[in-house]
Amino acid sequence: MMLRPEQRSKLDDTNDNDFYALPRFVTHVDDSFIDRLTDLYRQRLQPNTCILDLMSSWVSHLPSEMQFEHVEGHGLNKEELAKNPRLDSYFVQNLNKNPKLPLEDASFDAVLIAVSVQYIQYPEAVFSEILRILKPGGIVIISFSNRMFYQKAIAAWRDSTETKRIGLVEQYFRAAPGFSNPETVVHKSSVPSLWQMLGVMGGDPFYAVIASKI
Repeated sequence: MMLRPEQRSKLDDTNDNDFYALPRFVTHVDDSFIDRLTDLYRQRLQPNTCILDLMSSWVSHLPSEMQFEHVEGHGLNKEELAKNPRLDSYFVQNLNKNPKLPLEDASFDAVLIAVSVQYIQYPEAVFSEILRILKPGGIVIISFSNRMFYQKAIAAWRDSTETKRIGLVEQYFRAAPGFSNPETVVHKSSVPSLWQMLGVMGGDPFYAVIASKI
């Protein structure tokens, strides 16, 4: 077992459906993070392919000039997903209660999880499902920063440093045999540490872990 039971725990262990019952029409990272994520999608995704935006919301940060054959959305708030203009269809499902995706085998070219991986309690099951629904050669892009709903992040994430969180996501991929060796993209704050000590904040750090189905 990759994570011990206590590492999967959350400070707020109430049903996630209740926590996300009300829509949040906000972005949870800053513009520099979003620009880097959109640019990464521009570099790594192919047009006219099938995309699964897992744990999505009212925005997907996909490049506006790229068209896809189909973009499927998933999340926990129907109102947010309904407002997302990039989604062709969507479904609402609590992956911590039921990680089985209602999708066909080998039906997607790419799976994206943006700033949400920290809430998954059973990553082994979720990443096995991602592997199942990906086509051979399909890509997975997991992006995150240092922000989170602290009470809903799992203990393994809360208790880790930012560097160790990269390793944690890499472990998630390795727990589902069939992925390539994970690749990491990192952009730290450009503000010198001395200025940070004086209260001058830089942009959100950007992390992405990428792998493909072999």
